[in-house]
Amino acid sequence: MDAISFDDFLKVELRVGRVLSAEPFAQARKPANVLHVDFGQELGTRKSSAQVTVHYRPEELVGRLVVAVLNFPRKQIGPLMSECLVTGFHDADGAVALCVPDKDVPLGTRLL
Repeated sequence: MDAISFDDFLKVELRVGRVLSAEPFAQARKPANVLHVDFGQELGTRKSSAQVTVHYRPEELVGRLVVAVLNFPRKQIGPLMSECLVTGFHDADGAVALCVPDKDVPLGTRLL
């Protein structure tokens, strides 16, 4: 693994947001949900395609805090323009478990 500097780490905008809505993304090649995530008044709401269908039903995602990368370029995924990358970890079977704060923190808070 290549070492990075702290300045390299600071280039990644990892922020906390709250899922406002989630629905199945029927047009995705791999099973996914479309998430609308609120990052607070300053950063607003962003859309993301997230392959989090094994451990979470869409209705279970609403209200959850998530950690997302906000400074990736927007990406067209089928008919959806993804505006952030919601983070997670693959479990032993390859399904994605969300990366989430374990306490309530203000929306938009940056991970440091």
